Amino acid sequence: QVQLVESGGGLVQAGGSLSLSCAASGRTFTVSAMGWFRQAPGKEREFVGAISRSGGITDYTDSVKGRFTISRDNNKNTVYLQMNNLKPEDTAVYYCAAGPLVGRIATMYRAWGQGTQVTVSS
Repeated sequence: QVQLVESGGGLVQAGGSLSLSCAASGRTFTVSAMGWFRQAPGKEREFVGAISRSGGITDYTDSVKGRFTISRDNNKNTVYLQMNNLKPEDTAVYYCAAGPLVGRIATMYRAWGQGTQVTVSS
């Protein structure tokens, strides 16, 4: 089982950037696809993006394409979410998750971090 801890959230003005990190412990990190999800108040948790075990495959929800980039460093057991040109509608708690395959469905992922708050002011 892999344990996940997110960091890097905060408050930023619209148009600004933030970089989130997700540090993993456990030997299964390198064999796990990693996903990022977010949940805004009163809304369902939604898929943001995901990256394959090797990093060769990425997938993003349409609303963040061209603005967000997922990467990973398997030597550091860390996955990153670089968020540029942030919008107020990006405000949410962001979660990283580990699972067997890249996918958009939350139930595909077996391990979750505790989440980190991202707030974008207008």
